[in-house]
Amino acid sequence: MTFTDTIKAAIEDKVPGAVATVAGGGGHFTIEVVWSGFEGKSTLEKQRLVLGAVAHLMQGENAPLHAVDSIVTRTA
Repeated sequence: MTFTDTIKAAIEDKVPGAVATVAGGGGHFTIEVVWSGFEGKSTLEKQRLVLGAVAHLMQGENAPLHAVDSIVTRTA
């Protein structure tokens, strides 16, 4: 399993029914998430859901995920 797969799995586990696409490397990643549950939510609420799902990967001095360069959210 690659680290992009780990990020994808973390999002899809935390947001059931979502489909995540993750690209990048070297600690910098772009994330796109499609989920019907985004309907009616503000941009900030959507981003908090996505970042909350990967927060555990951003903790610590040597965190494997240290930058999310872009988050795109769409409704299904």
